[in-house]
Amino acid sequence: MALNTLSEITINRKTMPKMKTKSSAKKRFKLTGSGKIKRKHAFKSHILTKKSKKRKLKLTHDGLVHKADENNIKIQLRLK
Repeated sequence: MALNTLSEITINRKTMPKMKTKSSAKKRFKLTGSGKIKRKHAFKSHILTKKSKKRKLKLTHDGLVHKADENNIKIQLRLK
């Protein structure tokens, strides 16, 4: 079955493919109900013996992303 003209070829794609989210960003950030972005604190994975209990406890709790960084993260998560 040979195609003689280009008119016989049909293209099914009507829209561009979806943009993929950055996998590193989707593993590190979560959205809250009000639309803010949650993050984990750094310096809590190893070399914990020299850090005080108080410091380790404060690093355990999640924090919010700073307003200056929100736009970049929303772009990576394809929310914007």
